[in-house]
Amino acid sequence: MTDPITVAVLQNRLSAIAEEMGEAMLRTAYSQILNSSRDFSIALIDAQCRLVAQADHIPVHVGAMPWAAKALVARFPTPSPGDVYLLNDPYRGGSHLPDLTVFVPVFGAGRLMLWSVVRAHHSDIGGATHGAYNPAATEIWHEGLRLPPMRLTENGVLREDLLEMLALNVRHPRDFRGDLAAQIGAAKLGEQRLAAVIAEFGAPVLGDAIEAMLDAAERHARTVVSGWTDGEYAGEAVLDDDGFDRTNIVVRARVTKRGSEVTVDLTESDPQVTGFVNSSHANTQSAVAMAFAFLLDPDLAKNEGAFRPLTVKLQEGTIVWAREGAPVTMCTSHCSNEIIEAIIVALAPACPERAMGGWGRRLRIALNGTDPRTGRRFIWHMFQARPGGGGSVAGDGYSTIGEWHSAGGIKFGSIEVAETRFPLVFETHEYRPGSAGDGMHRGGYGGDMRLRVETDGPAVANAAGEGVVHGARGILGGRDGAPHEYTLLAPNAAPRPLRSKEVGVKVPSGSVIHVLSGGGGGWGDPAKRDPADRARDVAEGLEV
Repeated sequence: MTDPITVAVLQNRLSAIAEEMGEAMLRTAYSQILNSSRDFSIALIDAQCRLVAQADHIPVHVGAMPWAAKALVARFPTPSPGDVYLLNDPYRGGSHLPDLTVFVPVFGAGRLMLWSVVRAHHSDIGGATHGAYNPAATEIWHEGLRLPPMRLTENGVLREDLLEMLALNVRHPRDFRGDLAAQIGAAKLGEQRLAAVIAEFGAPVLGDAIEAMLDAAERHARTVVSGWTDGEYAGEAVLDDDGFDRTNIVVRARVTKRGSEVTVDLTESDPQVTGFVNSSHANTQSAVAMAFAFLLDPDLAKNEGAFRPLTVKLQEGTIVWAREGAPVTMCTSHCSNEIIEAIIVALAPACPERAMGGWGRRLRIALNGTDPRTGRRFIWHMFQARPGGGGSVAGDGYSTIGEWHSAGGIKFGSIEVAETRFPLVFETHEYRPGSAGDGMHRGGYGGDMRLRVETDGPAVANAAGEGVVHGARGILGGRDGAPHEYTLLAPNAAPRPLRSKEVGVKVPSGSVIHVLSGGGGGWGDPAKRDPADRARDVAEGLEV
């Protein structure tokens, strides 16, 4: 057995490699969605398709990566050294079509040991609408280019014909090529750093250390779970609609906790729907793992071992496991958020000091237009004015932190940089008073943003998301956060409320998009809130 000090050293080395890969990705990516908003993730996965290490990026990405590795290994059981592999198909371990995943194999002692993996959200992936999200989609082929596990290289050399085919099918090929090159470079960097570790310690020592890391995480997780109250629990979360004919779509979680085991049963969730809020199998597995991880200790290594106490039950044909071919592009946000919320609501009585109020929903806007300063077309993804996070036993929720599925990993980026790169002016970007769910510890506040669009001719907006009807869930007596309110203020026109799922909205130059994003859910009885905390919120203009 490898000694504990060596195991600790190697665990930190692997984590540091994942972090360095993330820094390389951030510094070399072309598009705003990656080099500013950081919508990418890094993982190291072993030959058995087990998550070994990750960096602090987007949890919903990472939880699905082992399923992508399984699909890749099924297609390429004997990967070649020096090769690069790619996929994005949600029905083969992808998150959603804009998220492309690059794999580079790492060998030691003549055998495959690890995969160096980078998943990144591209600004466009073809399909019927710019920016990848298509609320009008009724099948996955409306949503963009679908890539099964494939080899990007031949004898270690990138296949330019295949790259050209991919780039030809997206609206901004330069950004696509640059972002994909950044992913490959980051994954190759991981390969180099891992090869150095293998050379220094030897493949047998690293292999034994990985087993010890996973076992230690399992022991830690089981110790935490053993402290929760045994029982059978139920929770629900509700989506507004699917953009077609379904409203108040329910995710139902039945959770059984016995000893150090937790079983999450989502089989009673509503049937799959017409629109793109369906979830694929891998995405739901990731969302369940996220909910479980949020209830564990922060310092517990989130690797495969940490999730061994968890069993997941799903039913194909439901909102949480759509049959192949259904549209799913919104699923990384919704219904991921609702899956997490339903599980946390269910388990809150078992571990109230670990549960938290709901985090705000995601409602994004993608703008497509022409920049009058350059005459070039652009696609801009709105990451500003994020919703608030939920309150917890530790205190009030974080304001404008974002959604549960990203847990603060996606950043809204610099306002000034966005104004420099795009024909946009942020007239207002501040907290939204009164948006937080009340509680002993309130939720975080959402945002109030007024964005002026100064394009050459009208821009076109697509809105995609959730949360204009149902706000973030309050918990253990806490109140729900306020839902979103988005409004288009066009010159010489009446205010037009924006729905959460619509395409092709004309935005005349000079228009202002007014975003009031939702707040997080409160935690605990509002009557127990410290009067000094209420007075502070009033003094800061956040409450009346």
